Amino acid sequence: MGYVLRVRFASFFAGAAVASTAGLYILHQDYKAAHQSLSQKMNGLYENLDGRISALEKLKEVEPTKQVETTD
Repeated sequence: MGYVLRVRFASFFAGAAVASTAGLYILHQDYKAAHQSLSQKMNGLYENLDGRISALEKLKEVEPTKQVETTD
């Protein structure tokens, strides 16, 4: 009886270890996918923001030349 109980406990703990490893692997893959998705969204926002800043800087550069032309 003791031997069968030991085998059952060993099988249970081996199954728990495999399930834990599989769960951690799936959690890690989910974390990587979420991080990549968030990084792509933030890169898109940064590119959009950089474009808007560049447009404002160009507008700022063009504005003083127009003022100088009108004052002449």
